[in-house]
Amino acid sequence: MVRITTWNVNGIRNPFGYKPWSNNRTFNAMFDILEADIVIMQELKIQRKDLTDDMVLIQGWDCYFSLPKHKKGYSGVGIFTRQSVCAPIRAEEGVLGALCPPNSTTPYRELPESASIGGYLTPEQIAGLPPDLDAESLDLEGRCLILEFPAFVLFGVYSPANSNGLRDGFRIGFLIALETRIRNLTKMRKNVILTGDLNVSRDVIDTARAEEHIRTEGMTHDEYLSIPNRRIFNQLLLNGKVPGQRDEGREEPVLYDLCREFHPDREGMYTHWEQKINARPSNFGSRIDFILCSIVIKDWFQDANIQEGLMGSDHCPVYAVLKDKVRVQRTPGTESVEEEVHVLDLMNPADMFKDGVRQRDYDPAKDVPALSGKLLSEFTKRRNIRDMFSKKPAPPMPTPKPTPTEAQPDVTKAQTASTASTAEEQMDRDLALAIEASKADMLANTENNPTSSQSPLKSAEKRRASASASPGKPIKRGKPGALAVSTKGNKGQQSLKGFFQTHSKSADPITPNDAAPSVSSLATTDTAGQTTTDKPPPPPTSTTTESFDSDPRASQEASREGWTKLFSKKAAPRCEHGEPCITLTTKKPGVNCGRQFWVCPRPIGPSGHKEVGTQWRCGTFIWCSDWKGS
Repeated sequence: MVRITTWNVNGIRNPFGYKPWSNNRTFNAMFDILEADIVIMQELKIQRKDLTDDMVLIQGWDCYFSLPKHKKGYSGVGIFTRQSVCAPIRAEEGVLGALCPPNSTTPYRELPESASIGGYLTPEQIAGLPPDLDAESLDLEGRCLILEFPAFVLFGVYSPANSNGLRDGFRIGFLIALETRIRNLTKMRKNVILTGDLNVSRDVIDTARAEEHIRTEGMTHDEYLSIPNRRIFNQLLLNGKVPGQRDEGREEPVLYDLCREFHPDREGMYTHWEQKINARPSNFGSRIDFILCSIVIKDWFQDANIQEGLMGSDHCPVYAVLKDKVRVQRTPGTESVEEEVHVLDLMNPADMFKDGVRQRDYDPAKDVPALSGKLLSEFTKRRNIRDMFSKKPAPPMPTPKPTPTEAQPDVTKAQTASTASTAEEQMDRDLALAIEASKADMLANTENNPTSSQSPLKSAEKRRASASASPGKPIKRGKPGALAVSTKGNKGQQSLKGFFQTHSKSADPITPNDAAPSVSSLATTDTAGQTTTDKPPPPPTSTTTESFDSDPRASQEASREGWTKLFSKKAAPRCEHGEPCITLTTKKPGVNCGRQFWVCPRPIGPSGHKEVGTQWRCGTFIWCSDWKGS
C-alpha cells in the first residue's frame, strides 16, 4: 500500500507545539505517526534561507519545495517522499511552468518533451485568464509543486484564500490555470492526483456556515453553487453540482473526490476550523482540503478519510491509500490490454521494482530530480548531524597496525588486530572529540572568567591556561560568605535591589543588628555556583528622604504597593457561565478597527452564533476601554 497525506500545517514547525508531535519533534517521527509515504504540506511560511538540516536532510526521505520568491513568511508548499516506496521521475514548481529549473535559464514549459511534465497552457489559454491578472505572478508565490511518477502526476497546491474580495482576480485566475493544466494533462493520457488546500468548498454539506451565508445574502441554492470559484471547481469533479449549462471547455468532469465518494452522506466532515472563534471543539468548520484523482484511476484507492483528531494546525490531515495491486491499460500493439500491476512498479523508475520486489537500490545521484531540496547548494553532499553521530558503524577494513582505541567492545583481540575504522569513522570520532574539548573549554572559561578590568592579552592567556589544565582537576570556588564582605565584589555590577536601596545619612557606626538586613539582601553564592537574590523593590515613590532614613522597610513596602497597583492587570470580567472572559481585537474595517473587547472564553457553538443557557459561547461582550475592573 502507498499512503498519500496532505496537510496545511500553518507554519512548518507549528505542529511541534502539539501532541503527539511534541514528543519527538522530528519530521521523521511525524511521518511515521501519519503512516504516510507521500506527505504534501501547505502554508510552510518560510523562505529558502529558513530551510534547516532537519527539514531537508531527513533520513530515508526526499523533499521538494516551492517557496515564495518575494513575500516573506507567506505561503509555501513542500512534498516529502519515502525513498523505500516511491521515487519521482520529474519535479517542477508553478502551475504555468514559467519558472526555471535549478541552475538553468530555460523555463520548464520550454524544455524538451522528454525533460518536462507537459500540459502547459497555450498562449490562447493564458489569454483567457482574467484581464487584470499578471499571469507570470501565479508561479511566484510558492503555491504549486508538481511531481511526476510513472503512475500519475501529483499536484501539491495551496490555492489563494478569499481575502474579502481584495484578490478575487488572482484567486479565480489561479484556479482557472490549475484546472486548464489538469485538463491538458488528461488529454495527454496522464493520470492526475490533485492534493492540498484548495480554499473552496463544493456544496452546503461541506461548510457549516453555508446555510447562514445563503440566508444573509438572500440567495438561492443554485446561486450559491454558481459562485465563480465553486462553479469552476464543481465542473472539474465527477458528481459535482453545476446549475444550468456547463461552460465551454468544461463539458466533462475529469477528477474524483475520494473523501466524499468514500463517505457520500457524511455531515460535519470538515478539515478547517477558524481559530479566532475557537470553532474546532464544536466542529463548526469547512471542507477545503482535498485529495482528488483522475476518474480512470478511482478504483486504485481502497480508503480515504480525514484525521480530525490530529492537532497542530487550523487544518487537519487528509489521506488516501492506494491498493497493493492495481489494474492498468497496456497498449503493446494496436489493442488495449488491461493487466494487474503492483503499485510499487508504478511509483518508481522502470528498473527499480518488478512485481513489488526491489531490483536495485535507490541511487541519490541518479534517482533524484534537480528540484530536490537535498540538491540545493547549501545541502548537497551533506548529512544531518543527527545521522553523523547515530549511524551504524561501517564494516571493518583490514589493517596491519590496529590500535586498541579502534576496537569495539564486543570484538575479540584477534579481530581487533585485523580490523580498523574507516577514514570516515575516524573523522566522526575526531569531530566528537573536538566537540567535547570545546565544551570543556567553554566550561573552564565560564568558571574562570576574568573581570572587565583585565586586558585582552591577559584574558587570552588565562583562557589558554584553563584549556590546557587537567580536566580532572577540581575548580576552586569562593566561600559563600565571601561576596558579602569582599571589597573586590563591590567593583562588579550592583544588584538591582542595591541600586534602589536608600542609605542613611547618619555617620554613626552600624551595629550588627542594623547591618543584618543589608547583608542578607546581597547576592550570595551557594555551593553549586548559582546566584540567588531577594525580590528587588520597585522604584521609590514621592516618600520624603526623612521617611527613608527613619523607617526604610515601611517606605519600601509602600513603594511596592504603589507600583503593584499601577502595573497590575485589571481583573477580567466574568461571562454568563461565571468564567473569566478573554480579549479579542476587532479586525473589521471601520471606526472600531483595532479595539479590544472581552467575550466568553468558551468555543462557538454548532450554530455559529452566541447562545444563551448552553455549554457554548454566551453573549457576553464588553469593550476593554469600558471595563473598569472589579
